[in-house]
Amino acid sequence: MWFGRKKQQDRRFCLPSGTRVYAIGDVHGRLDLLEAAFRRIDADIALASAPRIVEITLGDYVDRGPSSRQVIDALIARQKRTRLIAIKGNHEDLFASCLKDKKSLDTWLALGCVPTLSSYGIKISHERNEDLTLELADRLQKAIPQKHKDWLSGLPTSHSCGDFLFVHAGIRPEVPLDAQSERDLMWIRDDFLDSDALFEKFVVHGHTPVIKPDIRRNRANIDTGAYATNVLTCLRIEEDRLTFI
Repeated sequence: MWFGRKKQQDRRFCLPSGTRVYAIGDVHGRLDLLEAAFRRIDADIALASAPRIVEITLGDYVDRGPSSRQVIDALIARQKRTRLIAIKGNHEDLFASCLKDKKSLDTWLALGCVPTLSSYGIKISHERNEDLTLELADRLQKAIPQKHKDWLSGLPTSHSCGDFLFVHAGIRPEVPLDAQSERDLMWIRDDFLDSDALFEKFVVHGHTPVIKPDIRRNRANIDTGAYATNVLTCLRIEEDRLTFI
């Protein structure tokens, strides 16, 4: 499909020569779709490799879908044998916050963490009060393997490659990239989505589900709501070309 010269007359965004990027949208506990995406990437590389291949997952690995714990295990395993960069999403932000502050669990519960807790063997009742929430937070602390805690704490909120910036949610328009807040990178919506301005780099993001990948002059949204639609989008970028596998 298009990218670069055909519609982007006023600017040509490009990766460094010899680099290919595979970007994967929001997974949300769908291990089956993530493994299928990895197989598609491996098959694509086998057909025609590139000197430098980078895989980037755009965050929201946990919640909503059934296999959050297993998704994290799969990402950790993949990072041991490929150049995979896992970006931190707002749901990982909530997860990490709960491991630091027990009282923040209420916020996470409201945003779909029950399947994540279940994937770690934690069953919860429908009854809610402060004592039960703190008890649940204690159980969560004990259930999370240390390697998962270390992994969550080490996730970057962005990755830049050539003229492309990979983030979970987006950026704050009119704010220099080196001055962006981590919260905006993980949480922003309308101020970013409604902007038609050309940014310093072309932004590849997820966070806001769309029916099909949404490519604009300044950004590409590849969150296709995998947990509900069974469609996990994988975007391939090489030079100024965007294609889907």
